Amino acid sequence: MGKPIQKTDGPTPQRPLICAPLVGKTKAALIEEIDAVAAKKPDLLEWRVDFYKHIGETEDVLETASLLKAHSKGIPILFTRRSIREGGEPITVSEQEVTVLYEQVMKQGLVDVVDVELSCPEAEKERLRAIAKETETQLILSYHDFQRTPSEADILAKLQEAETYGADVGKVAVMPETMADVLTLMQATQKAASTLTIPVITMAMGRLGTLSRMAGGACGSALTFAIANESSAPGQMPIEELRVVLDVIDRYVTGP
Repeated sequence: MGKPIQKTDGPTPQRPLICAPLVGKTKAALIEEIDAVAAKKPDLLEWRVDFYKHIGETEDVLETASLLKAHSKGIPILFTRRSIREGGEPITVSEQEVTVLYEQVMKQGLVDVVDVELSCPEAEKERLRAIAKETETQLILSYHDFQRTPSEADILAKLQEAETYGADVGKVAVMPETMADVLTLMQATQKAASTLTIPVITMAMGRLGTLSRMAGGACGSALTFAIANESSAPGQMPIEELRVVLDVIDRYVTGP
């Protein structure tokens, strides 16, 4: 498997990849959704499996993952269970059972990237890191704070923690209360992108945070999330509008 999320070479920021979420609750809804979303040609598709009502049935999840891969039009798939502690949907599946899902989708080659939370139990995190390495699946280690924006130093420390732990990509998402919080996130992004050896993904959520989703790439964020059908987090904007903004930034800010 390749690694679709890459760090830019040199000091010039790269245009961020666009990732579109899939949040259908049933197999039929997901297939309908992916057909519509893939037609808009995002760079990645994220299956938010915590939205899926059959998440507790491993064989069903694997069958659905296989169908999504077949319908993806070759677009890489990011597999994410977002825990309720970090803003995800409530599920009745244990951390150990979630780990089994991750393990199986990776070993069967059904996904290209997995998102694992830095806060997940150490044994599960270590196991998933080993399996990602074994299967050459790209590993994102992520941190989400839906209540506030930590300090610049704390944001940078989380991204450094992901690198130290052996992630291929570090990710931080925060909730701003003021525009100063958004600027704190973007300043931390710039520092992380210029000092770490792995690519980073950052975003501020909510209405104020939309600015970070549009301009984060200019600060070094390697990926941004956009709505193709339905949102998976507050502050995501439609993929068509985001592309227009990124084109303008390319032309006047980061381009040659």
